Amino acid sequence: MTATPTTLTARALLLDMDGTIVNSDAVVERCWRAWAVEHGLDPDEALKVVHGRQGYATMAVLLPDRPMEQNHADNRVMLAQETADTDGVVPVPGAPAFMAALSGLPHALVTSANEPLARTRMAAAGLPMPAVQITAERVGTSKPDPEGFLKGAAELGFAPSDCVVFEDSEAGIRAGKAAGMRVIGVGPRAAEHEPTAYVPDLTHVTVTPGADGTIDLTITP
Repeated sequence: MTATPTTLTARALLLDMDGTIVNSDAVVERCWRAWAVEHGLDPDEALKVVHGRQGYATMAVLLPDRPMEQNHADNRVMLAQETADTDGVVPVPGAPAFMAALSGLPHALVTSANEPLARTRMAAAGLPMPAVQITAERVGTSKPDPEGFLKGAAELGFAPSDCVVFEDSEAGIRAGKAAGMRVIGVGPRAAEHEPTAYVPDLTHVTVTPGADGTIDLTITP
């Protein structure tokens, strides 16, 4: 029996970057495995919590007794390392066509990366940078806090209920839901965190602009 496609209608889209439109897992794993070993942690366990959060927030989860100032200092070093390493950074399947379909439609990037890292990874993946970007420098609190998504919706000029979030991580899906938005989960990490809809990758999403300014997102199983 063939599953039928479902359609979500939005007025604006808010896109996470890593794991959602850009596959940067190779870099993330290299950098975080090295950091975990350096701090006497199990790298496999550390990798279970790194996705979706800003680095300092991940470090606070992994080393809860460590001063936050040290986490922020380590995070600055980590961001520099990740920005310098683009080996293996590629678009998520379907991302080039998906981003092309969004040209001229209201959308924003909402990422836990800082601006230099976001620009480096989008360029390495050959994807256009959205005009509106909510990067790490622009929020006071990391995902799973909804601040970034709420700020993205406000900059685009739409209510949270009119926005659909694309996310891959538990922290990001929680942030989108906390912002009062519907969430399309992308990729293997997303399925178990109860997004509004789920796709293995972006080849399963078709974007259709409506004459009334709406955006139809058809999800094909």
